[in-house]
Amino acid sequence: MYDRFAALRLIDDWLREDIGAFDLTAQLMIDADAVATFHMNAREPIIVAGVEVAADVFTRYEPRCQIERRVQDAERVDQGAILLTVHGPARALLTAERTALNIIQRLSGIATETARYVDALKGTKARLLDTRKTTPGLRMLEKHASACGGALNHRLGLDSGVMLKDNHIAVCGSITAAVARARKAVPALTKIEVECDRLEQVHEALAAGADVIMLDNMSLADMQEAVGFVAGRAALEASGGIRLNTIRAVAETGVDFISTSRPQQSAPSVDIGLDDAV
Repeated sequence: MYDRFAALRLIDDWLREDIGAFDLTAQLMIDADAVATFHMNAREPIIVAGVEVAADVFTRYEPRCQIERRVQDAERVDQGAILLTVHGPARALLTAERTALNIIQRLSGIATETARYVDALKGTKARLLDTRKTTPGLRMLEKHASACGGALNHRLGLDSGVMLKDNHIAVCGSITAAVARARKAVPALTKIEVECDRLEQVHEALAAGADVIMLDNMSLADMQEAVGFVAGRAALEASGGIRLNTIRAVAETGVDFISTSRPQQSAPSVDIGLDDAV
């Protein structure tokens, strides 16, 4: 999921934002020929996400930096684990340090929080889906972090699938009409999903031939009834108001997928530091 070509363009913007004209402190305090080696350390137990992008921050700013990756994305590591070691011109390492740490702390925070939700689903058939409620400009990386935490990616963008929501349906006149219109032109392998907030809509969506039916903000009882009625003839996705303390009960209704933006929107950045290797 990590597209290096796309990420390098983002890194250029991040470095430009943080550095400005130049790193005044590094220029004043560090000799031009000084070299250094630093370890990037996890200061708490985490699920790692963003090792590659953090490494690319250093090498994008200073190609002479040498990186030794000690872990891979999606690994669970304990407090004190070394994520990577970087060696190179000291000025460059100190200038790029904060940008590299910011992104790996953010992405690992999402992965770690996502894993808590995934762990809550163990023993059920439900799979966790992420959403498009991502930070503008960071969708690729935040969805990569979700996958590192064990979630499945929902639509990457509006071109990734057909999602018929209430306003689409209102414009078309009915769920039946909306699905029929989409089916005429949708690419052959692209699924059509219909958002439903009432059981009668579930019945109509199934009859219309929806591939996926979203149960939007439904009660547990209604979800369970929908599961029994659909009986595997379409995939069922539960969505709306999902929290860590409610997701297990939703999964036990028998739905196939549960989507939530909470791990992306509420995850705190984890504690990762860059320390002198000496």
